[in-house]
Amino acid sequence: MHDTSRRDFVIQAAGALTAMAIVPELMARSSASSADKLPLALVGCGRQGRAIIGECAKLDNAKLIAVCDTVEARRSGALRQAPDAEAFESLDAMLAKRKDITGVIIATPTHLHKDLALAALAAGKHVYCEAPLAHTEEDCKAIASAASKAQPKQLFAVGLEGRSNPIYKLARTFFRSDAVRDLVAVEAQQYQKTSWRVPSSDPSREKELNWRLDPAITLGLAGEWGVQALDVAAWYTDKKPIAVSGLGSIRLHNDGRTIADTIAMNVQLEGGAIINYHASLANSFAGRHELLRGTNAAIKLAWTHGWMFKEADAPTQGWEVYANRQQYHNDEGITLIADATKLASQGKLKDGVGLPYTSLYYAIWDFAESIAKNKQPACDAEAGAASTIVAIKAAKAVATGETVKLA
Repeated sequence: MHDTSRRDFVIQAAGALTAMAIVPELMARSSASSADKLPLALVGCGRQGRAIIGECAKLDNAKLIAVCDTVEARRSGALRQAPDAEAFESLDAMLAKRKDITGVIIATPTHLHKDLALAALAAGKHVYCEAPLAHTEEDCKAIASAASKAQPKQLFAVGLEGRSNPIYKLARTFFRSDAVRDLVAVEAQQYQKTSWRVPSSDPSREKELNWRLDPAITLGLAGEWGVQALDVAAWYTDKKPIAVSGLGSIRLHNDGRTIADTIAMNVQLEGGAIINYHASLANSFAGRHELLRGTNAAIKLAWTHGWMFKEADAPTQGWEVYANRQQYHNDEGITLIADATKLASQGKLKDGVGLPYTSLYYAIWDFAESIAKNKQPACDAEAGAASTIVAIKAAKAVATGETVKLA
């Protein structure tokens, strides 16, 4: 074999072996004409809704044709982001006029999800609902039941984004192989120094805007943030949660709230492993990530990046010599790269270590793709309800300081 051919072979093998499983192309999706894009509608134009509008503008398989919010200022802001969409004050009005809507994205406060989801399903629409799915176990079960009855004609997707994330899908193939082997523990966190309090010039809207701080309806940090990490653990391990314990306190925001701005909780899984999760609105260091430890290796996931750290006594499988590596403190991590084969063939392996888009983008793209191809969503209502119910129990444990049984 000539030197050039040998070099090309090694580069391509590095990509193939590092990836282990090839995920859909990220950078070279074909551009669809506007007429070919699935028409979607958005309910809820608050902070998450605005993020969704931004991601929808990048989609090549769907377009946003309508938005809905009860607040005029939010509707106006949404139209500035999506000038080709039509704005409505209610879901009923939107569905009555825009018969061309194929799918509805629900991005309202969590406690409002159930009625909107059931109405969209009753209207014959496919539904994507942000996570957590609902704020009570009863609402989760009602949504899951309605979604089940609507199948297979209608699809229901839940915005648990890890299941659509290309790096998380790739890392899961490693986790479920001898590369990682037996589960030891899961550690996860989300740290972001922010308030969650929304200022309002209208005192009558203070409570409505600050629903995340209302103990009657909020799931707090354990649910509103924690559900994503809890779902990643459920999806990776297939282990049933048995019990959850937790504690919370106010470390920064002494503004009259009773909802903790800093929490820690442990979820016991069948077989004895523990998920340790902590989150805070009082500090930002190390951000958001999950760490899954196995007897042969650990995998660290940070939403746009992923790494695998092999144990010194783990058996060598042959592909490691070709893998792209990064130094992480005193440890050397194997970079988990989506589309590694293509990047290697282009000589861009070291440049392609992160995702070009957010996890939210891939979740919505997956929703539209599921509709177009009539395939199971990345996270259906049943899986979304299961992870949300764990999060609901976790929120209760944090609020009461008691251990809550899950099985």
